[in-house]
Amino acid sequence: MHTLSLIESPGVSGAVVGRDGGVSPAPYDSLNLSFGVGDASEHVRENRRRLKAAFGIGVLASARQVHGDEVWVIDEPLTQDTELAGYDALVTNQPGIGLLIQQADCQAVLLHDPGHKVVANIHAGWRGSVAGIIGKTIRTMTERFGTRPGDLRAGISPSLGPCCAEFVNYQIELPLELHGYQVGQHHFDFWAISREQLRQGGVREERIDTIGICTKCSPEYFSFRRDRVTGRFGSVIMLAPAA
Repeated sequence: MHTLSLIESPGVSGAVVGRDGGVSPAPYDSLNLSFGVGDASEHVRENRRRLKAAFGIGVLASARQVHGDEVWVIDEPLTQDTELAGYDALVTNQPGIGLLIQQADCQAVLLHDPGHKVVANIHAGWRGSVAGIIGKTIRTMTERFGTRPGDLRAGISPSLGPCCAEFVNYQIELPLELHGYQVGQHHFDFWAISREQLRQGGVREERIDTIGICTKCSPEYFSFRRDRVTGRFGSVIMLAPAA
């Protein structure tokens, strides 16, 4: 199982896992983590079991993502793995709950508030960027748990890079405030957009880490733009259980 660390702080685990190390056959080979792409459910359950074992996750929380801006706040323990429809960001102060975002070109933006012991995981595709889901999640952490945005640590996962983020209809799809991130005739730098939205939310520049790997270019990750019919890799963050 190929992993990259996204958040390195005491008391928290935050990482992205690539597509290898699972049991799913092509075109979902092999660590597909999504129930919604056509893979057999028993394969996905085994792949998620392996993910949990690798990170010591007690319970996995995930969403059937819809490219919206709804935030699921988990402020009580979960007794079993739970996936809810309609959310694109997850926040918790409960240790041992792994927050999973499923990806195949969209970003996961991981947040950790070390002072209040709160974590968040955000599914940030281009629609989420337009909807301002990063800022909304930070505001939710502030309102519900007292988070000070300047204390947050943030990690931006592998996703569609500026080399491949082509939006032919950008004048219709993207608002004017995002046009300044255009890096080619139809290409945009959504890593830079997320960094700016994090800064606008109060996160300090030096606390934002970007992996900078394009999923379409890298065969280690699933990519919808590259393959169309494919699986979903994942980014996960969890507060460590009490010793």
